[in-house]
Amino acid sequence: MNELLRELAPQVLAALVRRYGDFDLCEDAVQEALLAAATQWPAQGMPANPKGWLITTASRRRIELWRAETARRRREEQVAMTTPPDPVPVSAVDDTLTLLMLCCHPSLTPASQVALALRAVGGLTTAEIARAYLVPESTIAQRISRAKQRIKAGGARFRPPAREEYGPRLAAVLNVLYLIFTEGHTASSGESLQRVDLTAEAIRLARQLHARLPAEGEVTGLLALMLLTDARRAARTGPDGALVPLAEQDRSRWDRAMIREGIDLVTRALTTAPVGPYQLQAAIAAVHGQAERAEDTDWREIAGLYELLAAVAPGPMVTLNRVVAVAEVDGPEAGLRELAAAAEDPALAGHHRVDAVRAHLLERAGDLASAEEAYRRAARRTLSVPERRYLEARARACATRTV
Repeated sequence: MNELLRELAPQVLAALVRRYGDFDLCEDAVQEALLAAATQWPAQGMPANPKGWLITTASRRRIELWRAETARRRREEQVAMTTPPDPVPVSAVDDTLTLLMLCCHPSLTPASQVALALRAVGGLTTAEIARAYLVPESTIAQRISRAKQRIKAGGARFRPPAREEYGPRLAAVLNVLYLIFTEGHTASSGESLQRVDLTAEAIRLARQLHARLPAEGEVTGLLALMLLTDARRAARTGPDGALVPLAEQDRSRWDRAMIREGIDLVTRALTTAPVGPYQLQAAIAAVHGQAERAEDTDWREIAGLYELLAAVAPGPMVTLNRVVAVAEVDGPEAGLRELAAAAEDPALAGHHRVDAVRAHLLERAGDLASAEEAYRRAARRTLSVPERRYLEARARACATRTV
């Protein structure tokens, strides 16, 4: 039931914002409707039309909140004249992409656009968004609050943007979809490694966006990246839910149809549009997807693609991934030298992935005692239970070989 509520939440919010316009009040009403569903459905049974039930309940609650707010401001006469009508019949239209476009309104800063959209459309918590950005949770909370206030003050309308309006919003929209997918692909916290509800929703919205903007190379590149990455989902965990690293995955479980579609998309994008970061990431994923065995992977090509990506869109995670590629080409010692420089980035301070990469490279270099220590440090720092178990298992393996 929780997955269904998470899936329906942005659709219900979109329906209310389209109907009433006031983003902040509508979000409060939707949250209360979700809480009511979580309380009532287990006892009374799930309604035949869960989305319709949520929209109706949220609409009624939104009217109650609106009336209370208006009364508090001593505007009884205006309330009597302008009380909104009862909720209209539930529309079958999916407005989620329109809601995403509203959250990415050009009046907002890029950081606020993404934070608000991840909260409203992705359903991510403030803590999850903060981890994705590698910034304090309080910073994200302030961004979301300011974004809501700005949208309300600016009187932004809930409607699909005209084609010429996509440009100022597109970078933020793509970033949001990428972060939603990333959180679903490797959950930053919790018992499960993956959250299929998030990856599926990100792919669904990316397909909608690609259908509207088929000539946009980065839209095509992002969709290709998602498909090529999600194609490996079945092989990323064992029967007990344990993490299986890329080199050890059973590649017969990869979805070859998704890989072919992703390769076709990125090939078309790279040959018909200016090259961007999502296309480069998709190209890297395509190289992995084409390798029948781990040892067949063309790491030299991947390292070259990461060099381009670091020039086009530098970032801490790009840096770490490039370090791994360099180590595959030039050896673990070269990777450790690169990692020492990369770890100076304040954004990576205390991040468990730095310790995990260091441990992997130390293990390959034969320094098992140091590798064990780094694995245990990474395990303590991650909030993902499957990742922690994997890192602890690697530490134990290093300890066993050291004895």
